[in-house]
Amino acid sequence: MALNIRGRSFLTLLDYTPEEIRYLLDLAAEFKRMKQTGTPHKWLGDKQIVLLFEKTSTRTRCSFEVAARDLGMGVTFLDPGSSQMGKKESLADTAKVLGRLYDGIEYRGFKQSVVEDLAKYSGVPVWNGLTDDFHPTQMLADMLTAREEFGDLKGRKLTFFGDARNNVANSLMVVCAKLGLHYCACGPKELMPAEWLVEKCHEIAGETGAILEFTEDPAQGAKDCDILYTDIWLSMGEPAELWAERIKLLLPYQINAALMEKAKSDAIFMHCLPAFHDRETTVGEEIYEKFGLEAMEVTDDVFLGTHARQFREAENRMHTIKAVLYATLH
Repeated sequence: MALNIRGRSFLTLLDYTPEEIRYLLDLAAEFKRMKQTGTPHKWLGDKQIVLLFEKTSTRTRCSFEVAARDLGMGVTFLDPGSSQMGKKESLADTAKVLGRLYDGIEYRGFKQSVVEDLAKYSGVPVWNGLTDDFHPTQMLADMLTAREEFGDLKGRKLTFFGDARNNVANSLMVVCAKLGLHYCACGPKELMPAEWLVEKCHEIAGETGAILEFTEDPAQGAKDCDILYTDIWLSMGEPAELWAERIKLLLPYQINAALMEKAKSDAIFMHCLPAFHDRETTVGEEIYEKFGLEAMEVTDDVFLGTHARQFREAENRMHTIKAVLYATLH
């Protein structure tokens, strides 16, 4: 059954009910079917949106642009050098101007407060393409990918290995709590999620039947696991000087063949990308030269192996973002 979320912003999944999240996933699956069958769906030809990017991106930008154009919308992209926001013009003033010119605003950047203020002052739907705290559009893609693999997600165990208090891990804990999964944060105690968010997710889990687990033991994290998930060890905006400290902390949580063997036989590997699984990047080569590591958060054999679903996951960004755009604008 369709739910009415027209005019709503999409800032964090804490703001959405389990029913609303499932509705967006159902809508995304239908849009994916239409895309694959070549069924036209330019239903929002009278809409214009703007994309504000303070952090670089491949998947988020491309997914928003393709999704919007598939729906018939016009798209304007503004990188940090193309906007006066926060420099010569206040955030509130920029939001008020953009809200008069556009039907919706996407923001990808640093502070969660920025995307919240854009929603507060613009008067139009605002979509969070990533902040330091949350990455909600990624979560819809992750859950669609998992649902395609397993069907019903309730009770499935998803373990995040690594920096368990970054934006992706925070958002995974939220969406798993909302949808009744077993979420395990597996990493060093120094990098566990904020207590306020853990408490909030425990509150949600009490209503949905979700399980929240926190462990420093990779073997425990992998035990009975359906989805092994990881992310890069240094987030955008963090200084390169932290590499040595993060590698020391997080190398025990690398997803490799030995760890995959401790999970269920039909377990899948997921990653929000980009991934440092080899030396084919400047950063990857620099890390090899300095620390002798051929790979970081995931080894190449896992990344290219039969359990890997990260490229389907990346494609699903487009379909799920399209669902968000349509549901909040039509």
